[in-house]
Amino acid sequence: MPNKYLSEIKTNHVRWLNLSRNTAKEIDYLRENFKFHPLDLDDCLSPAQRPKLDEYDDYLFLILTFPYYDHGRKEIRSSELDFFIGQDYLVTVTDGQLEPFNKFFEQCRINDAFRDKYLNGNPVALLSEILTKLQAYLFPMLDHINLDIEDIEKVIFAGYEKKMVKEILLVKRNIINFRKITQTHQNVIKKLIRKERKFFIPDEIGLHLANNLEQSADAWDILDGLKENIEALHGTNESLISFRLNDIMKILTMISVVLLPVNLVASIFGMNTPIMPFVNDPGGFWMILGLMGFLIVGFIIFFKKKNWL
Repeated sequence: MPNKYLSEIKTNHVRWLNLSRNTAKEIDYLRENFKFHPLDLDDCLSPAQRPKLDEYDDYLFLILTFPYYDHGRKEIRSSELDFFIGQDYLVTVTDGQLEPFNKFFEQCRINDAFRDKYLNGNPVALLSEILTKLQAYLFPMLDHINLDIEDIEKVIFAGYEKKMVKEILLVKRNIINFRKITQTHQNVIKKLIRKERKFFIPDEIGLHLANNLEQSADAWDILDGLKENIEALHGTNESLISFRLNDIMKILTMISVVLLPVNLVASIFGMNTPIMPFVNDPGGFWMILGLMGFLIVGFIIFFKKKNWL
């Protein structure tokens, strides 16, 4: 029975079989038509596998994870991509979330020029090209994160630091997720380069994989810079918020201190004892108000001289 999630491109040199969904039905097809190790097939079913490279006599099994942006949740999430690399075939298993990969496969499927260019060599060369496309997809995402950081910085220093707390935490989460997803790429590619003596891997593939390794290192360097920037910005924002809160608390404290003697005067004259001064005087009320005003002005002048206001 046809499976819409299973597509194949076949040339005289390479057979590329792509499973765009990693459910039991698709994995059972691999189980029935290939002699892959059962543990590798189980790994394709399990979500969020750690990147790794396993070697067998007649094929290599590679797991890599790549980030994609979930617009609904405003979050960078992980998508797993599994590769079975043989002498004349490449089998890929995905969850369908990586648009650059989906687009590249479709271009190779319908475009003769793409097939002639990318499927006329070795499966590892095709793998390297897939990695190149996916790594190129990382840099616009990193640029977008950098723009988010610049926008946050502008808003913070415009006096809206409290509104930016959530935005800063969202960017920090995305950078952390990005790092977790890509942190082992370099090690896995290095292991793949060391497999260049495998009987079905030609010597010149090492140059392509070295370029993939360099791109991965560049992306990681940018991530390190973004991580430092957002952490510095987070610290600055927290300092600004703390400074403003301290300023507010200082003003409230000053108001309390200024009103304290006024309350004391009001309490004393509120006792209504027979010997209370100004009580029977026709202008007593205004005298008491004047005394309170004098105390307030006196305290304000004192605080200003001390540069506390």
